[in-house]
Amino acid sequence: MAAPGALLVMGVSGSGKSTVGALLASELGWKFYDADDYHPEENRRKMGKGIPLNDQDRIPWLCNLHDILLRDVASGQRVVLACSALKKTYRDILTQGKDGVALKCEESGKEAKQAEMQLLVVHLSGSFEVISGRLLKREGHFMPPELLHSQFETLEPPAAPENFIQISVDKNVSEIIATIMETLKMK
Repeated sequence: MAAPGALLVMGVSGSGKSTVGALLASELGWKFYDADDYHPEENRRKMGKGIPLNDQDRIPWLCNLHDILLRDVASGQRVVLACSALKKTYRDILTQGKDGVALKCEESGKEAKQAEMQLLVVHLSGSFEVISGRLLKREGHFMPPELLHSQFETLEPPAAPENFIQISVDKNVSEIIATIMETLKMK
């Protein structure tokens, strides 16, 4: 398999996606995107009220992220994306756009070409207890800790044939970055 054009740092809220993703992008000299920055206002309001997002809320957001990733990767820019990407279907949309899944994105119908990118999925995993403890200490984020249960219920951890590594959030950030860097050397 070719070296990935994009890295997806995924996991439930509070797993450290944004922190790890930003540091990793800086280390690699790649562009960094935090998927939270691209949530439409309606999604933010819904989560802020403690209402979990459903597929109808997430699909257009994921399609938009796919288009951003595809644009950058096609131009030769390597990318790190921090995104929950809890279900395999969501990860498929990120890599393949609307053509790779049964659910259709209205926006992506503009281009006929099948656009799939090489993606390495980095799953930051941890127990509910550890991650909920982190969320309770976090300030100024629109995602309330009460929604963590729904994220764990929705989570479909990556599995073969997905190109992924799983790293425990029990490790410190520098150990997590080192593990990812070592994996990239082998790709």
